[in-house]
Amino acid sequence: MIQADRISAILAALDERGSCSISELALRFDVSEETIRRDVRQLEANGSVIKVHGGVTLPAPRLEAPYRKRLREQLEAKRSIARHAAGLVQDGMTVFIDSGTTSFWVAQELGHRKGLTLVTNSVEVAADVLGRSDHRVFLAGGMLNADYRAAFDADAVRMVRGFLPDIAIFSMGAIDAHHGFLDFDPDEAAFKRALLDRARRIVVVADHAKFSRVGTVHVADFGQIHDLVTDLPPPPPLIDAAREGGTAIHLSEPAHQGD
Repeated sequence: MIQADRISAILAALDERGSCSISELALRFDVSEETIRRDVRQLEANGSVIKVHGGVTLPAPRLEAPYRKRLREQLEAKRSIARHAAGLVQDGMTVFIDSGTTSFWVAQELGHRKGLTLVTNSVEVAADVLGRSDHRVFLAGGMLNADYRAAFDADAVRMVRGFLPDIAIFSMGAIDAHHGFLDFDPDEAAFKRALLDRARRIVVVADHAKFSRVGTVHVADFGQIHDLVTDLPPPPPLIDAAREGGTAIHLSEPAHQGD
């Protein structure tokens, strides 16, 4: 089991039990206790867990933001999508990564790339990537949204628009054949719209559940998005809309394949 999948499994185990000992996790995943400690340090860095004597536990319920709950929804699909999307990134690129939870998993998959310039408005993405590789990391400042763990205001937009990314990675709340790419928070949607003309390639990462959701705020039309990476084939009307708009659809493989 690779580290990214083991970390996901550790979070799943903690969701079931609330806390686990280091030795128990090492036995469960057939790795050394030091390997588990490294995993735990990474999880602690982004606020996902708290280290205690001899073990690890989830943060108190009052500290669990909606973001963290969304991070675990459709987890296998998100990890699969993230792995495929990361394959579109080449060494040395400038990459923008937004604050969506699928985008967070994309950031985790970029650890094997070299010399990236990563730009993000997400506290979680910046904290996870910082120090894990030789990437340069730029975090957009501004007023932070507690639910999204990110900045969406004018200061954040101004900072990010100073870059011309090779690829921009956007998560999306809903995708509709007639209305395109949609979200639910007006500030988040406005932030994404403000960046559509800055990147050479716009990649949306979204699991199949987004095809049945009804979004409330428009972000982009199909003609503005170069690639959609998802885990299952979209409904035929959406495939037709993507073809007409010139959006390439990429289907990811399940995360357990090829490990």
